[in-house]
Amino acid sequence: MAVNGSASGLIVSFGEMLIDFVPTVSGVSLAEAPGFLKAPGGAPANVAIAVTRLGGKSAFVGKLGDDEFGHMLAGILKQNGVQADGINFDKGARTALAFVTLRADGEREFMFYRNPSADMLLTPDELNLDLIRSAKVFHYGSISLIVEPCRAAHLKAMEVAKEAGALLSYDPNLRLPLWPSAEEARKQIKSIWDKADVIKVSDVELEFLTGSDKIDDESAMSLWHPNLKLLLVTLGEKGCNYYTKKFHGSVEAFHVKTVDTTGAGDSFVGALLTKIVDDQAILEDEARLKEVLRFSCACGAITTTKKGAIPALPTEAEALTLLKAGSS
Repeated sequence: MAVNGSASGLIVSFGEMLIDFVPTVSGVSLAEAPGFLKAPGGAPANVAIAVTRLGGKSAFVGKLGDDEFGHMLAGILKQNGVQADGINFDKGARTALAFVTLRADGEREFMFYRNPSADMLLTPDELNLDLIRSAKVFHYGSISLIVEPCRAAHLKAMEVAKEAGALLSYDPNLRLPLWPSAEEARKQIKSIWDKADVIKVSDVELEFLTGSDKIDDESAMSLWHPNLKLLLVTLGEKGCNYYTKKFHGSVEAFHVKTVDTTGAGDSFVGALLTKIVDDQAILEDEARLKEVLRFSCACGAITTTKKGAIPALPTEAEALTLLKAGSS
């Protein structure tokens, strides 16, 4: 693993990018917020930027509104070195918006404006298949599965990436308010489960998908499928658990002063993918995998120390500094 060398394999991230409106005051409900600041967001886009911030190569595939916000978001991707030739603009629909408040405990409450938003209208015909075929890793969530035509575009992109030999990475990134029902969310999230090579779920998502309130090995392994290479369960300030065919274990978190958890999971995923894109043998070597997961946990931790996802995504140097401090 080249610690200082940058990854050369392309990581393509598929799905939504939107604007989060965050209250100017923390710890209040949306109704009580005196004002809002706009912050670019959307988990797959966050992952794409997390990768480039760490010196990796990434591209984003999705659809934005042909509006000021859409062009602003495309600009942010480009400024951050993310390849933007997989982006489409919709003339008829707006870029998605989400109002997100940080409650007093640092957790988030969401209210979405999408009916429909541009990201939901991406069609299979609009996909940049050449870009998708050039991916070493293809990463996606589940929000793009909620409605057609975006669902069909998602399935097509996944199939094309898989045929071209990409490693498929899945972070369901559950947002229950966007789904018609919890049952539908569970069913659709599981509908593409057995296609992924790497899956990352949070402790909350594990409970939701298994219907169990236990965050233990048995519960996690009930989500295992035969083609899976790595299953990760992130535990917030408790680190993460990892499972492969041959071994499993846990990695401790780093203790930092948490301000905002937005983007921490995306930062973790971006770091992991950047480290394995050119060397997938890491997934079969427990000592090296643990080292990569510690690095990923450090990236996730740093992201919680600042407000907003993208501004808080760390560089390699910042992550290595925290790793050194954490191990001394």
